Amino acid sequence: MSFDARVLIAGAGPTGLTLALWLTKLGVAVRIIDKLDAPAPYSRALGVQARTLELYRQIDGLADEVVARGLKVAGLNFWASGRKAAHVAFGDIGAGLSPFPFVLTFAQDEHERLLLEHLEALGVRVERSTELLRFEQHADRVRATLRHRGAEETCEIAFLAGCDGAHSAVRDGLGTTFSGGTYSRLFYVADVDAAGPVVDRDIHVELDRADLLAIFPMDSKTRIRIVGTMRDDAADTPRFEDVSTRAIERLRLQVAKVNWFSTYRVHHRVAGRFRDRRVFLLGDAAHIHSPVGAQGMNTGIGDAVNLAWKLAAVLRGAMSEELLDTYETERIAFARRLVNTTDRIFTIASKRGALAEFVRTKLVPRIIPIAFQLPFVRRFLFRTVSQIAITYRHSALSEGRAGAIHAGDRFPLLTSMHWQVHVYGDVPDAIENACAELDIPLHHGHWTRELANLGLRRNALYAVRPDSYVGFADARADAQRLRAYFTRVGVHGSDPPPRR
Repeated sequence: MSFDARVLIAGAGPTGLTLALWLTKLGVAVRIIDKLDAPAPYSRALGVQARTLELYRQIDGLADEVVARGLKVAGLNFWASGRKAAHVAFGDIGAGLSPFPFVLTFAQDEHERLLLEHLEALGVRVERSTELLRFEQHADRVRATLRHRGAEETCEIAFLAGCDGAHSAVRDGLGTTFSGGTYSRLFYVADVDAAGPVVDRDIHVELDRADLLAIFPMDSKTRIRIVGTMRDDAADTPRFEDVSTRAIERLRLQVAKVNWFSTYRVHHRVAGRFRDRRVFLLGDAAHIHSPVGAQGMNTGIGDAVNLAWKLAAVLRGAMSEELLDTYETERIAFARRLVNTTDRIFTIASKRGALAEFVRTKLVPRIIPIAFQLPFVRRFLFRTVSQIAITYRHSALSEGRAGAIHAGDRFPLLTSMHWQVHVYGDVPDAIENACAELDIPLHHGHWTRELANLGLRRNALYAVRPDSYVGFADARADAQRLRAYFTRVGVHGSDPPPRR
């Protein structure tokens, strides 16, 4: 059947752009639309986690460009009553855990421009001022109606991906739930040029009794982001002049210019389903939560990579459409855990009352610096916040274990976008023959102490998915078991599908 494109992507934020970039690199023809006339000129998300950089490393040069344009955060400071109560140095907090062991900020507007550059270099442009009005699902296609500057158009695609944010038209069209709640307090975010003792390469958090204020560095000079609570008596259409100034004054912050200001309510919600036949939800269309830990944008990018290789595999006929069920089971489980975790932390950070204030202003500044001195605490926090601890051990695609690595765990050595087999140590002839028959690249090398530290087992076999998670692990490197696994999941080689 002829399609206008194989996949229609609604929404050109980081999630949609990453999905379009991955699919295009895998040879899938896409259309990507966005109802805005142009990319937003301001930054919403700021933090880029190590797991996102690892996924970007699979696209030539992208991770290095993000790191070069971003800012490595030096540390975290807690302030109470205008005094620095605690300091935590980040440095390379994740050394030995990831090729990107640092904390990085990179403004979302610049992030989107970089993704657009890579996408346009591949011949794909975002169709601006274009809105998804409605869609119909059929057995072998989706028929979507779009509107561009008042004119309607109908197109047919194999799959539709909703990356269109918290007010998703795709989610509305599916009629799925978006259960959760909204926090009562009104928050603001402002990108400003400023001066003062807190304008440096650190994150600063003022643990005020009544107000919450956090400052994030955006460059190495004067640009910072301020996130805080609005005054209860703020105007219906608040301005920066209406924010609560107590915490700002205590930090001796002098704001010279407000580049962008917005207010928002913080929500915590997860869609009831992420897949309905040929339609998928990703990013904020699927889950929204508090900004704790800079998880939102990175989670959406993880959704995009997880779905992209599965769509590409199904479109080339290498796997059955049952593979697409694993997108929801893998990503919705993580989204639910994330929302629950950030909800608990955010409640403590923003709650009013004597007990909450005592925990925030007295206990946190004392406990955090002590805890950060313990290596296992630093490793745990980095693994959790950086998202390298995400696993799919209970996925239908996960089978086996070798060493400390279970199938479903992240494999830290991948720089490719295709299935491959890794063996470090001795490689049996039977494995070489099986990989040749299956048309799966075989990577092997000498056994080293570094590999042991990563949890790998000598002479073991690891079949790694295109999103760098282990699909199959076998300590005995049994060729028959390897063949059986790839037969079960339906892998037929590593070549990308045709564009049309």
